[in-house]
Amino acid sequence: MESRSQEIERLITKGASRLLARAEDNRALDPKLLVPRIGSAVEKHVLRDDPATPATEIDRFIDGMQADDLCLILACERNDEKAWSELVERFTPTVRSAARSASSNEDAAEDLVQSIWAELYGLRNRKDGKPAGKLSYYSGRGSLAGWLRAVVGQLAVDTHRKQSRLVQAEEDSDLDRMAQDLPMGLGQASIAAGLQNPEQVIVNRFAESDMSEALGTAIKELEAEDRMLVKLYYFDGLRLREAGAVLGVHEATASRRLTRVHSDLRKRVSQILIENRGWTKAETERSFAEVAQHLGADLEALVTKEGLS
Repeated sequence: MESRSQEIERLITKGASRLLARAEDNRALDPKLLVPRIGSAVEKHVLRDDPATPATEIDRFIDGMQADDLCLILACERNDEKAWSELVERFTPTVRSAARSASSNEDAAEDLVQSIWAELYGLRNRKDGKPAGKLSYYSGRGSLAGWLRAVVGQLAVDTHRKQSRLVQAEEDSDLDRMAQDLPMGLGQASIAAGLQNPEQVIVNRFAESDMSEALGTAIKELEAEDRMLVKLYYFDGLRLREAGAVLGVHEATASRRLTRVHSDLRKRVSQILIENRGWTKAETERSFAEVAQHLGADLEALVTKEGLS
């Protein structure tokens, strides 16, 4: 009979092959190269809490890992210059956005941008000859863009505290500490303290900051009557019939207008986040559900400060 350790090893090995198969670019990686990274992620995020986790749940976790992002990082660790160039080219906007959110001025942000890639890749080598950088801590569990924001945030915190080293991005205790130490400017909405994944706390704080700024820009671009409708309906608690009466239109007209405004805001915020902040389309969709709910007070302030209070 197959032992538990043999079962887990088999699940991870098969999962590695499935992950490579669904990657758009598997970088010609051998599935064996993925096994240690996947195994570490499974141990930390699945088996640590429940060693008896069913095989179906382990498979589901592996199949939810970011295939292309993980393959890109593993290729970078193998000193694939093409992969490294792609990493820098694709994610520099993400790194710069996070650096600006975490810095008090443009010069400080640029310093972060200039130093982050060296921190990630590593200027020293480990005993096995591989770079002693932070890329090895990317598990593939979440998006690479989100993880990079967290790493930039960590570097910003350590710089702010005048420390000389970057804390490890995958150490929950350090992430939990950092979530408490982030400068107050990084997102005004509070995050529930009971979240079990401290990394997500950090990522959400940066996401809130980016989304709040994008909302501010999008709201400023609305017509005055559209901003007024948003304020009346969402923040003054008026019904559509009542809001329509204030604006001098029928309830049905107010309803159609609000639907259009909601759609326009969502599209414009997504456009700003993707074009100016380096977000991916998938991240914007996910963050509307996970982050926007925390921005109610900020959104009200943005609406009312346009002279509609």
